[in-house]
Amino acid sequence: MVGVPLTARRAKRRGRTHGKAQTITSVLEYAELGWASCLGAHPLREGRRACSCDRVGCPDPGAHPVSPAWQMMATTDTALLTRWWQQDPEANVILPTGRVFDVFDVPSAAGHTALAAMDSAGFATGPVATGGDRVLFYVATRGAPEDEDEWWSCHLDCGPETIDETPGLRWHCRDSYVLAPPSQLADGSQARWLRPPDGRPLPDPLHVLDWLADACE
Repeated sequence: MVGVPLTARRAKRRGRTHGKAQTITSVLEYAELGWASCLGAHPLREGRRACSCDRVGCPDPGAHPVSPAWQMMATTDTALLTRWWQQDPEANVILPTGRVFDVFDVPSAAGHTALAAMDSAGFATGPVATGGDRVLFYVATRGAPEDEDEWWSCHLDCGPETIDETPGLRWHCRDSYVLAPPSQLADGSQARWLRPPDGRPLPDPLHVLDWLADACE
């Protein structure tokens, strides 16, 4: 059997070390913003399974929490977060929504169109991330409003009425979560920030929704 050259093994090791440091750094930066996070599963490149979880035929490889108790586990405790990612350096980063922020999740083409329009108009977009074929806009959370029955968390296309009329747009709010940079994606790419968080107030969700609805039409 032909062995892997030493230089290749070293490069691979350095890549893993760098990835681990990058993830911990990002998680601690989120904690500084008051954004809780928890461990996510990660994609597998080898073997029969596509995801590090125990579920056979996982429908969302590397894009979901490790534990079903993720809502209780998500934290901003820097010591705990550091220990988690030291123990599981390949873990992806899950951010619960509906606490500090909500997230609009739209198809990539619509997201980039909306982002360009916002920039041209001088609209403060807030944090914007991309991953695979989706673009994610972070907005101020509605929390648990009085009309919460009309606004619910979703991983599928869903209401309210504005969203029902906007194919491909998802609103992650209470009881939902998103995969955050620098998480690894199933296609081998990495989630990344187009507009990184900078601590400034997040934009109003209904104002951002107007831009996204136009771009998704």
